[in-house]
Amino acid sequence: MTDSTTEKDRTDQRDGAANQPAQGPKGRGDAPALGLLGGLRFVWTQLTTMRTALGLLFLLALAAIPGTLVPQESISPVQVSTFKEQHTTLGPIYDKVGLFHVYTSPWFSAIYLLLFVSLIGCIIPRVAVYARALRSRPPRTPRHLHRLPAYRSTPLSERRAARAQSPSGNSGDGAGEDGAEVVARAAEGLRARRYRVAVNDDGSVSAERGYLREAGNLLFHISMVFVLIGVAVVWLTNFRGTSSVVVGNGFANNLAQYDDFKAGPLFDNATLSPFSITVDSFDVAFERGEVQRGAAREFKARVTVTDKPGSTPHQETLQVNHPLNIDGNRVHLVAWGYAPVVTVKDGNGDVAYSGPVIFLPQDGNFTSAGAIKAPDGRPLRLGFEGLFLPSAVLDKAGPRSVFPDLLNPELFLNAWSGKPAKETGQPESVYSLNTKGLNQIKNPKDPSQPMRFILRPGYVQKLPDGQGSIQLDGVQRWVKLQVGDTPGVYIAITAIGLAVLGLCFSLFIRPRRVWARVRTTGGSTVFEIAGLDRADARTGLEEDLADLVDELGLTAPDDVRDPDVPPAEATTPSGDDSSGQETT
Repeated sequence: MTDSTTEKDRTDQRDGAANQPAQGPKGRGDAPALGLLGGLRFVWTQLTTMRTALGLLFLLALAAIPGTLVPQESISPVQVSTFKEQHTTLGPIYDKVGLFHVYTSPWFSAIYLLLFVSLIGCIIPRVAVYARALRSRPPRTPRHLHRLPAYRSTPLSERRAARAQSPSGNSGDGAGEDGAEVVARAAEGLRARRYRVAVNDDGSVSAERGYLREAGNLLFHISMVFVLIGVAVVWLTNFRGTSSVVVGNGFANNLAQYDDFKAGPLFDNATLSPFSITVDSFDVAFERGEVQRGAAREFKARVTVTDKPGSTPHQETLQVNHPLNIDGNRVHLVAWGYAPVVTVKDGNGDVAYSGPVIFLPQDGNFTSAGAIKAPDGRPLRLGFEGLFLPSAVLDKAGPRSVFPDLLNPELFLNAWSGKPAKETGQPESVYSLNTKGLNQIKNPKDPSQPMRFILRPGYVQKLPDGQGSIQLDGVQRWVKLQVGDTPGVYIAITAIGLAVLGLCFSLFIRPRRVWARVRTTGGSTVFEIAGLDRADARTGLEEDLADLVDELGLTAPDDVRDPDVPPAEATTPSGDDSSGQETT
């Protein structure tokens, strides 16, 4: 009974042990929880790896693609509105995820900031490592130089071999008079090749060069940080505005004078420079031959610039791609067009409007569209819309311009009239006519058709029922000026230049280590020199060592191996711990 019970208990113990979780070796139980501090340290370690930085850089490039494919609110709000009208399903989705303002969206900013932090986290430890490397001596001479990739061994002459023996009779120290002389000359030759040379206690020489390779690598990464800083400064403080100015008129640098104006979140309107520009003339020339007929050949505006109130005006010439720099603001000539000069009289015979009206070009031959408004006309206010053609042709395809210059200027218009309306103060486009509250004037001969007419310079068109008249007095040109300032652009440009310089250092500088010594073995004294190229896919190390040996006046067969080591062993990487540590 006792035996059976004992056997049963043993069986139960074995079954219970089998059901228990397996225990690892002593000291290797379940890993402890990281905790908050450990988790933060792990996240920081992963964020500051080069792999993460490269991934974030690639992700930032991908995130910028929608900004080039989808119209942006900050650049073209009209295109954004048109896109929403044409894509009633995609428009709201794009708006919610921020595709209409990619570069200011939270997800793009998050990638940008993470990349910024990752780069800084990568750079700081590498700077410390590089600083220690600059202060440290070149590595000591390895025990087995013949196992390095580039190796040359040259026997010294018998006279040198005899003098290379030490006075104590020790034949293995290689510290003889001629041996020391050869090593010293090798050290000088290495210094001439811009190696940093150190003489070791055993009389051998260690040399290293190529420290600027890692400096270039660090310069590249630090420059990338400043590129991000420059881009951020540009976005936060820049401004850009455009204004269309008719030749003969002027422009003052204040918000009221701009047709459109965009600025960064930290821009202060009070920082606008108080300069003014008057457009005195604008010269334009076109190709009139058969080849490239109508192509632009010259755009040149002569302007008068006043840097600030009370200063002396000065004449300047403004051309495409040749902006003016006025107190840090760059003024560009970006577009031009035609402005018909018209006089509109109302039904009472009074002048309701007189002056140039800017028409916007629609094609390369400057077929231009625009609107003429006379809201002060009485008893009815008047409005006109249509096309201005500098070289007009009317055929089956309709009215069109066949050349961009003023060869046959004509103004094609239709007319609208209506009761005077109250001023609401709401802005509206000067290039289109809002026909709300207006009635289109009909053709007196065919009331079912709208009234359409053509004006040439000097022509007057009277409106039916005594509603008024319109006359084309002439044609002027207008130019579009773009004024902007990007305070951080020089930071970004300089950083890009330094990044390219650092990249060149990383690509073209060869980090190398060279060791030289005189060693006596087997009754002969030999001069050994070996090198290690620390960059992959590099050539020329063998040739450099051969040139140095030739300069020392030592001639011997190439690549003489250690006489005490069999050839098979000489070509096999060493398993010696000290040797492996020294040559790494």
